[in-house]
Amino acid sequence: MKKRWLGTIAALGVSLIAGCGATEAGEPIVVSAGEEEITAETPQTTDGAEDAAVSADVQDIIERGVLRVGVKNAVLGFGYEDPLTGEYSGLEISLAQALADKLGVDVEYTAVTAATRTELLDSGDIDCVLATFTITEERKESWDFTTPYYTDYVSVLVEDSSGITDLEGLQDAVVGVSSGSTSAKSLVKAMIENGLISGDDFDADSFDAATWTEGISFRQYDDYPTISTALSAGEVDAFCVDKSILAIYRTEGRSYIDAEFSPQEYGIATTKDSGLSAVAETLVTDLLSDGTIDALKAENGLD
Repeated sequence: MKKRWLGTIAALGVSLIAGCGATEAGEPIVVSAGEEEITAETPQTTDGAEDAAVSADVQDIIERGVLRVGVKNAVLGFGYEDPLTGEYSGLEISLAQALADKLGVDVEYTAVTAATRTELLDSGDIDCVLATFTITEERKESWDFTTPYYTDYVSVLVEDSSGITDLEGLQDAVVGVSSGSTSAKSLVKAMIENGLISGDDFDADSFDAATWTEGISFRQYDDYPTISTALSAGEVDAFCVDKSILAIYRTEGRSYIDAEFSPQEYGIATTKDSGLSAVAETLVTDLLSDGTIDALKAENGLD
C-alpha cells in the first residue's frame, strides 16, 4: 500500500510497516502495526486514558492485536480500495492506521456502506467507523463521535442532458440517495428553505425518504456505484450525497447543480461510552492541532 505518512504522525512514536493484499469488497483486510506496541502486559496507558487503567474494550483490542475499522471502499480521498491490488488509501484510511498505531495493534479494514456501518458497530464486528459518517444530534444519542475531522456539504449531480441546473429544476424529480444517509432529508430542507415546496408535512424527526412525495421523491440504493448506474440508466433524475463523494462520479457529461447545502461534519464513530471513544478523540484533536489533518486533506485533494 502506498503510504504517505507525515512527520507529525511519526511523532506519535509509531513505526509504520504496512502491507496488504487484494481482497473482495466487504472482506476484512489487515495492515500491520508498528514495531513499538502497547501490549496487554504493558503497564502504561493509552494517550486517550491518561492516569487511568486501560478500559476493558481497549484492553480487548490490545489483546486481540487488531483494531477493526469500518471504512468506505469507493470514495476517492477518503476511503478507496484499488480494484487491482486491494490496497486502501485516503484520509480516513490514514486516520484509521494512526489510531491502530496509537494502540500498538494491526488494523483491519472492512468495507461498509451508509446502511451497514452502524449495524456492524452495534454487533461488535467492527470497533469504530471512519466512513464519511456525518455527526448529528440524533446519532450522538446512539454512538460517540470525535471532534469533526472534515466538513463537507451536500450537493446534487445530474446528467447535463437533463437540463437541470439548480434546486428549482429538481421539482417533481426522482433522486437517488444512499440507504441510511441524511442526504434526502437535507435536500428536502433546502428546497423548503428556498420556497420550492411548502414543507407542510415535513418533520425532521420522522422524515422518511421512502415515503416522501411532496415536490420530490427518492429511490434508495445500497451503495454509490449503484446510484451512479441508476443515473446513467435514467432510473433517477439526480444523485444526491456529500459533494466530496459525488466527485468520483462527476464524469464527462455530468455536472453539479448550482447549490451546496447542509454542512456535513465527519467524525470517528465508536460505541457509546466506550474507552476507545476517548482514545479516538485524543487522536483527532492532536492531529488537528498539529496540522497533520490539514496536510492529509491537501495530500488527498480534499482541501
